[in-house]
Amino acid sequence: MLETAIYDCPYCGEEVETTVDLSAGDQEYIEDCQVCCKPIRFVLQVHGEEWMLDVYGEND
Repeated sequence: MLETAIYDCPYCGEEVETTVDLSAGDQEYIEDCQVCCKPIRFVLQVHGEEWMLDVYGEND
């Protein structure tokens, strides 16, 4: 199941939209910011119908 998530880039502070795949369960991956192109570490936690996306800079 795909969901839209909005987050603030830990580098440039811009609000950015991404799509997360909840059907794969908990995930951790790197994706570049669509605005400043710096690498962001995404940590997705899925608990049934509820989910939470945390974003971190490279050194966080």
